[in-house]
Amino acid sequence: MEIRILGPGCPRCREVEKRTINALAELNVGADVQKVTDIKKISEYKIFATPGLVINGKIKASGRIPSPEEIKKWIQKEM
Repeated sequence: MEIRILGPGCPRCREVEKRTINALAELNVGADVQKVTDIKKISEYKIFATPGLVINGKIKASGRIPSPEEIKKWIQKEM
């Protein structure tokens, strides 16, 4: 599973990263989690606001911090 956290590294982006890592740990799921901070690379995902969360190439959230429950649900759907 590939997970990308999109954003410049602001507190909101770090919160999405923290929630995602916690969700993976609670579900006991391994994933390749990477932070994407380069604006050019973020623009390739065609999101208009950060933070963004991409799981297996699918944009799950953009411009908001998803709840831990949402993140867990998305991870389970992608397994």
